[in-house]
Amino acid sequence: MLPGLSPELDGLRIVHLSDFHLGFPSRGTRTVNRAIDWTRTLEPDFVLVTGDLLSHPRAEPRLRELLEGLPCCFAVLGNHDFARSRDPFSRPVESVDLGSATLLADQSQTVECRGTAVQVVGVDPRSYAARESRPEELADPLAALRILLCHFPGVIDRLPPGAFDLVLAGHMHAGQICLPWPGGKLRLAHLSWRYVEGLYRRPAGMLHVSPGLGTTFVPFRFLARPEATELVLHCGP
Repeated sequence: MLPGLSPELDGLRIVHLSDFHLGFPSRGTRTVNRAIDWTRTLEPDFVLVTGDLLSHPRAEPRLRELLEGLPCCFAVLGNHDFARSRDPFSRPVESVDLGSATLLADQSQTVECRGTAVQVVGVDPRSYAARESRPEELADPLAALRILLCHFPGVIDRLPPGAFDLVLAGHMHAGQICLPWPGGKLRLAHLSWRYVEGLYRRPAGMLHVSPGLGTTFVPFRFLARPEATELVLHCGP
């Protein structure tokens, strides 16, 4: 349920993808391929991608092939796309060409959907890290649905109340390597981060954190399943 959603957009379907980490051999590469095939069969209204697409520039042509022809596909980049991480294997990409998909870097785009205006705003990870991004200043109060894409889920705590209807993020990999723990599981990274995976209702808007598809540092996951998510929006209180 999405509070205040326009009745015209009830049932809108969004596929949220994140953290491909293409460029190095891993089980994540096969997972990404399967996720894209699954997305094509769904024929959603929007495909929204929240960064860390590449770990090495050699995979950029493959990335364009994967995104080619996906409906209303918008994306942002993440820290790994610029090799801003502690991963010794990452290599920066000078400029990312997503082909038919639209890359948003502190930019917005509004599209007509079911006779209403849907706005998608994207945050550049470099300005986010420098605490210079102000995505709320791009939000259109007249849009029937305002969606924010940011690689980092912590963006939700930097936004004023009601800034966006839906905020999509990635980065966390659902922990990637976790250990069994009484009452759940113990992450071995990002221990202090509040938002790990799934849905969170916050004052700034509804947040969805994708577990992502790929891997980094080590080419596998443990107790942190990869996921491509279909979000079906419904009007709600």
